[in-house]
Amino acid sequence: MAHALRLYLAGAARAAPLARRVLQRRLADGREDPDRLSEREGIASAPRPDGPLVWFHAASVGESLSLLEMIRRMGTERPDLSFLLTTGTVTSAAMLASRLPPRCTHQFVPLDVVPWMRRFLDHWRPDLAVLAESELWPGLIVECGRQGVPVTLINARMTARSHARWSRWGRGAASDLLSRLAHVQAQDEATAERLRSLGLPSERLEVTGTLKEGAAALPHDERERDRLAQTTAGRTLWLAASTHDGEEAQVMQAHGQALRAWHRLMLVLVPRHPDRAQGIAEGLRDAGWHVARRSTGDTIGPETQVYLADTMGEMGLWYRLCPVSFVGGSLVPVGGHNPFEPAALGSAILHGPHVFNFADIYDRLGRAQAACLTEGAELGAVLTRVLEPDEAARLAHAAWEVCSAGADVTERALDLVFAMLDGVD
Repeated sequence: MAHALRLYLAGAARAAPLARRVLQRRLADGREDPDRLSEREGIASAPRPDGPLVWFHAASVGESLSLLEMIRRMGTERPDLSFLLTTGTVTSAAMLASRLPPRCTHQFVPLDVVPWMRRFLDHWRPDLAVLAESELWPGLIVECGRQGVPVTLINARMTARSHARWSRWGRGAASDLLSRLAHVQAQDEATAERLRSLGLPSERLEVTGTLKEGAAALPHDERERDRLAQTTAGRTLWLAASTHDGEEAQVMQAHGQALRAWHRLMLVLVPRHPDRAQGIAEGLRDAGWHVARRSTGDTIGPETQVYLADTMGEMGLWYRLCPVSFVGGSLVPVGGHNPFEPAALGSAILHGPHVFNFADIYDRLGRAQAACLTEGAELGAVLTRVLEPDEAARLAHAAWEVCSAGADVTERALDLVFAMLDGVD
C-alpha cells in the first residue's frame, strides 16, 4: 500500500473524536439531521433487507437524482434485488423522501472514519458498491475491499481542481486507490484523461457520457401546474433556477430590462439554497419589487413581479411552467447546474460563462445553438429576445435533441452493474 494512503487510513482509524466535533458544528449550522445523526457514525436506522443488496452512493441532490431512474429500472428487471442509497446532505434526504423506488432505503453515509465505515458495512453487507461522480473516499473504498465488496464508479467526474488535489497525494497513492475500483465509466474525455494520469488502468475505463442524459424527466403535480397556469394566464413567465449569492442582483437587473418590452412579465426565482430565501425576499421588497413567496403561502396577483419559489422538489413544475429558464450557478464561479432538466421539459436555456461542472454538455449545446451563453450585463437583452415564442421554441427543441441523443448512458451503466452482479453471484 502506498505510504500516503497508509497514513490517511491510520489517521482515519483514530479520527472519531475530531469527526464528532465536525458533526456537531454541522448540526449547529443546520447541515445535519438531528434525528439521524447516528447514521453519520455508521449506525443504521433501518434493518438490512433479505437477499442481494446493491449499494449506491452519491454526494447530494443532483448526483442522487441521476441514480433514481437506474435503480427503478434495475428493480423492475430484478425483483429479487434491494437497494441502499446513501447521500451526505439533508437537502438530498428531503428530496429523496418521496421519490425512492420500491425496495430502496436511504441512509446518510458515514464520515470516512474507518471504524464507522466498518460498522456500516458490517450491518448492510452489500453485494456491490456503486459510487457516483467524484465520491472517492479512501476509507470507504479500502474497507469495501477488505470485506470483499466490489466497487465501481459510474458517471465519474473529476475537475482540474480535484485532479490537482489528488496529484498532491502523489501518483502512487492515487494509483493504489484507483486500482481498487473494478471499473469506471467517465462522463467525458477530460475526466478520463485525468484519471489515467493518476494511474487508473485504461482497460478499466470507458467514456460513456453523463447519467443525467438518461434520467427520467423531473416529476411534478399536474393539478398544481394547471392551477398556476390559470393564475398566471395572459402573463409571460421566465425562470431563474438554482441561483446563488451574487446572481439574484444580476437576474433582477435583467428582469427590469425585459419588463420594458414584456410589461406583464413575471419571474419565478428559485434559489439553490432555500434557507437564503428570507434575505432575498427582504432585499427585493426593499428595492421596490412586488414579491410573492411560495413557502409562506403568498398568492400570485396581477401586481406580482417575482414569485420566490423557495421550496424543495418542485423544479419539474417550474420548468414545465416557464418557457425560458436561466440555469444558475453560472454567473458566479460555482460551475453551473444540470441543463438536462430544462431541456427534457421544453424550456429554453440561458446560462452564464461558469459551467465547468457540465462543460461537455454546455459545449454541445453551444455548438448546436441550443442554449444562450450570456454575461450578466447582457442577460436582459438576451432574455428580451428569447422570450419571443418562436425563439424560445427553437431553442427548447434544439436542446431536447442534443440532450436526448445520450439516452443510452443509463443502459451502459445498467449493463455494467448487472454484469458485476452476475460476477458476484
